[in-house]
Amino acid sequence: MPVIFHFHDIHFALKNRTALKRYLDALFIKEGFQLEHLEYIFCTDKYLLKINQEFLHHNTFTDILTFDFSASPKNISGEIYISAERVMENAEKFGASFDNELHRVIFHGALHLCGYKDKLPDDKKLMRKKEDENLKTYFNHP
Repeated sequence: MPVIFHFHDIHFALKNRTALKRYLDALFIKEGFQLEHLEYIFCTDKYLLKINQEFLHHNTFTDILTFDFSASPKNISGEIYISAERVMENAEKFGASFDNELHRVIFHGALHLCGYKDKLPDDKKLMRKKEDENLKTYFNHP
């Protein structure tokens, strides 16, 4: 499988990893891409802040950073850093389970690699719609 999960300075139970890897591969195919290599790195707020400062020159906490290393437009290769602490905090803030919020962020990063944006209001709305669709499909909710 071209999807790898790493735990940098934090650990938690990431259930059904094989099924999630298969789902991510199918997500890219559905969006018209071929997945070559994707690494998810789960970490703390402190570690992600350091990466945000070093590579993007932003001095803010965030739940996710996506780096696209794709060599061609239709082949996906990248790294996605996720702060598990920020995901946990956001889950509480939005009244969601940690598992649901974690998968939302996992899909969010994959969607960024497919070209979806989230800076403008219309882009945010479409991104949220795509996240919700993937959550429902992955968890088999009607």
